[in-house]
Amino acid sequence: MKKTLLAAALGCILVAPLAQANDYVIDTEGAHAFIQFKINHMGYSWLLGRFNDFEGSFSYDENDPAAAKVNVVIDTASVDSNHEERDMHLRSDDFLDVENYPQSTFVSTGFRPDGNGGGLLQGEFTLRGVTQDIEFHITQVGSGDDPWGVTRRGFEGTYTFKLADYGIDYELGPDSEEVEIYLSIEGMQQ
Repeated sequence: MKKTLLAAALGCILVAPLAQANDYVIDTEGAHAFIQFKINHMGYSWLLGRFNDFEGSFSYDENDPAAAKVNVVIDTASVDSNHEERDMHLRSDDFLDVENYPQSTFVSTGFRPDGNGGGLLQGEFTLRGVTQDIEFHITQVGSGDDPWGVTRRGFEGTYTFKLADYGIDYELGPDSEEVEIYLSIEGMQQ
C-alpha cells in the first residue's frame, strides 16, 4: 500500500505542469502604457514630453520573479514635446538623430525582486547608437483580470541619465545635463 501511494505521489509530481512565466504584450493600442521624459529648461522650468510610438513585451512569474524579462523598442521619431518646432530639433542630429538612429531599445539582463512585485530591473539601454548597462527601480502597480477577462499587470519606474552618456553634447546649460525617463507599462497576458 505504501509503495502504491508513493508511486502515485511521484507520478503526480512528474506529470504536474511546471509553473511558467506569464507573457504579456505592452498595451500601446489601448494607450495604457507611456514613456515620458522630463528635463530642466535652462534652470527656469521643466520641459515634459513623451514617445508616442513604442512596443514591447515582458514575462513575469509570481513564483519566480527573478526570472522576469522585458523588451521594449521605441520609435525615436515619435518624440512629442507638444511643440512642433522643438520636436523637429529633438529629432535632428543635435539630439536623437532619428535619421541614423530610428529606434531606441531596452533589453533586460536581470531583475532583483523586492518581495512586493517590484524590484531592481537591469538591462541594456540603447539610445542614439550607444548602449549602456543600466538599472532602475520599478514598482508593481497592480495585476488581475479586467472586465473582459484579460489578465493585466502594470509597473512603473524612472531612470535618470546624462545626455552626454549617449553622445548628446548640445549645450543646454548645467541645469539641463540630465533627463528623467518615466515608464508606466501595462501588459496584457498572452
